[in-house]
Amino acid sequence: MRQKVLLLHGWGGSDYPHWQAWLAGEIAKEYGVVSFLKFSDFDTPKLAVWREELLQELKDFQPDIVITHSLANTLWFHLCNENILPEIQKLYLVAPPSNSCSTEELQEFFPLALPKKLFAKEAMLITSTDDPYMSVDEAKAMQESLDIPMKVLENAGHINSDSGFGEWPWMLKELHS
Repeated sequence: MRQKVLLLHGWGGSDYPHWQAWLAGEIAKEYGVVSFLKFSDFDTPKLAVWREELLQELKDFQPDIVITHSLANTLWFHLCNENILPEIQKLYLVAPPSNSCSTEELQEFFPLALPKKLFAKEAMLITSTDDPYMSVDEAKAMQESLDIPMKVLENAGHINSDSGFGEWPWMLKELHS
């Protein structure tokens, strides 16, 4: 794989044994080009700080594929709404939180309008039937609003290491398709 893959974690990070850490290692093992951006202060995120860090990484790394998890989806949506993102080849929106998220540490990220444009030639929403941060109905409404395909995982929680997603072979295979 010669495409550049940018992985963006959510609140609390995605270090080992999270699937994003595993995926970064798998891409690198195949001499792929990957950036696993570590946002500042990921336990108490600040929208303005994360925004600037992502914009700088996009400028420096120039990814072809972006894979967002959890709060990173919300960050991506904010930048889409500002109409300042470069267009990428593929975007994977994994386990976004509900727009009605009430977690105190994350309030400056919410609410926001879903973007009209995702700045990706292809995009996919990946959710779970039992994500504690977004209901199935909310996920379906998001998918319809964004007008992109959706993959729904059965009982996969927040699609993180707590719900058994350390290794995620499907995502690795998807990157090769």
